[in-house]
Amino acid sequence: YDMVFRAYEISEKYKTPVMLRITTRLAHSRAGVETREKLRQNNMKLPGDLKQFILLPAMARKRYNGLLKEQSSFEYESDHSGFNRIIPGKEDSLGIIACGLAYNYYLEYKLKYKLDYPVLKLSQYPLPRKLMKEMAETCDELLVLEEGYPLVEEMLRGFFNNSYKIKGRMDGSLSMAGELNPNMIAEALGIEEEERLSVPEIVANRPPALCKGCSHADVYYALNEAIDAFGSGRVFADIGCYTLGALPPFNAINSCVDMGASVTMAKGAADAGLVPAVAVIGDSTFTHSGMTGLLDAVIENSPITLIISDNSTTGMTGGQKSAATGRLEKICIGLGVDPNHLILLDPLKKNHEENVSKLKQELEFKGVSVVIAQRECIQTAARRKRLEKAEKQDK
Repeated sequence: YDMVFRAYEISEKYKTPVMLRITTRLAHSRAGVETREKLRQNNMKLPGDLKQFILLPAMARKRYNGLLKEQSSFEYESDHSGFNRIIPGKEDSLGIIACGLAYNYYLEYKLKYKLDYPVLKLSQYPLPRKLMKEMAETCDELLVLEEGYPLVEEMLRGFFNNSYKIKGRMDGSLSMAGELNPNMIAEALGIEEEERLSVPEIVANRPPALCKGCSHADVYYALNEAIDAFGSGRVFADIGCYTLGALPPFNAINSCVDMGASVTMAKGAADAGLVPAVAVIGDSTFTHSGMTGLLDAVIENSPITLIISDNSTTGMTGGQKSAATGRLEKICIGLGVDPNHLILLDPLKKNHEENVSKLKQELEFKGVSVVIAQRECIQTAARRKRLEKAEKQDK
């Protein structure tokens, strides 16, 4: 929260974008936050350089040179940032460089075993060279704790040109695979396995699953039965709640790359001879970036079946309104889809046999067909009904 404020200040000061990077574990965490007064909204005005966002090669070179000139200022900000700081310790045989949430993991063992290593807590980039050099010169070796790919460790090795002993993911002190966790850090610190912290019983694996009564589930049950005769490996999906169709009990999809890629991948597969090829996409993702792929398929009459699983909301991110609601049929016809092969399904268990029959018919069609499976998201439907009930009670 505080970093967002600082990011805006730096961005305004240097007229440059500033990115806030979070990791999966941080996104899955919670903590108390002390709020503050909101930043004042800037007055609307045009930039001084009206060509600053035209990145033709000649202009891009000029913008890049400007960034290079500011690099020393960025490093100064990082060296003097309250988000980058050295926490002194007496055991200078080892210096800990902890990036973001990795510091919290280290604290779990620091508190338990009264560890007293000096720590450089990193949370702002570019890397603070002054602070890093201070750590390297006072410690026998450095242990880098960071999530994901060892970016900081790699930069440190380049910066110091192997003048200091650096440990981390690259030398095997920490595993290159998997999310960082406290016990990985304990292993790197040489703490025996039997002395490591155990995972509390209250913490349990909660694999993602479709909500009970979700319309996507009925779509996949029908699709699996309809496509069984044609063989597996021909269903291309998109990003959304329906991506969970890749998991048991459905095991229904074979790809998920980016928003809109389901349609273009199915088209490519069909054009290469994998027929039938099926794309599964949600209603909001379809209007976000699936329409252009469908237009390409229509223009070339590629033999694909596009299933738009329409739950009338943007379900994966909280139930925001979908731009597609009430418009899907008109959009598809406007893109050139043959109305005779624009099929509506009501994804309910009682309609399973009818839905399987309709899907089989479209899978056999040697051209573009679109199947729109329409049923409101179970979560937004429940929310809507609660609001309607409350409104009636108020009246």
